[in-house]
Amino acid sequence: MLKIEKLNVFIKTSHILRDVSIDLGKNEVVCLIGRNGAGKTTTLRSVMGFVPAQSGRIRFMEQEITGRAPYQIARMGIGYAPEESSVFADLTTAENIEIATWSRTSSRKEEERIQLAYSVFPALERYRMRKGTQMSGGERKMLSVARALALDPHLLLLDECFEGLSPSIIPQIAASIHEIAKMGHPIVLAESNIYHVPDFTDRIYVIERGEIIFSGSPEELKKDRSVLRIVAGAA
Repeated sequence: MLKIEKLNVFIKTSHILRDVSIDLGKNEVVCLIGRNGAGKTTTLRSVMGFVPAQSGRIRFMEQEITGRAPYQIARMGIGYAPEESSVFADLTTAENIEIATWSRTSSRKEEERIQLAYSVFPALERYRMRKGTQMSGGERKMLSVARALALDPHLLLLDECFEGLSPSIIPQIAASIHEIAKMGHPIVLAESNIYHVPDFTDRIYVIERGEIIFSGSPEELKKDRSVLRIVAGAA
């Protein structure tokens, strides 16, 4: 579904990503874990075309997407919910979700895609007419993911879905993401907190200083004490 091969990214003179390689199979949920500044967001932004690659390749559904514009990548079927939950502040919840259906044509009808987004995040039904500036952090997170889902994507990239949220709302958002995964949508989750990794995760990559230092199942990560010291401070 998604294959990143030896990706190198520079921002000005700083070498941010160093030979990053990640594979995502059909129907998989993959979590990219790393401390703040490790390169998680840059990896996702590179896939979306916001950050150019110095070298390496990114392939999506067997098509080369390295160097393509973000709107082209979105139209191919990659939905992206950024870390900062960049909803359109002057638009209502309903308008934020609806606008995604204009960005990409799909075999699903517009109404079906919108209703699917609300079915996964039913709490947003109450805020249909509320503008982005009137929403809490958790509500904006839900709206950001719902908008990406309304694109009717083949793949979802979700950056720090649980960061900075109240512990009471994290299980609710995690359950909604699980519902999306059960629909057959492959998902890449970027997380800085290992304790936020959902229990339905199939595979984990750990990134440190722009390099992938671990790839394996959650069970394998629990046994790797050296990597756990980095991502969880384990003794």
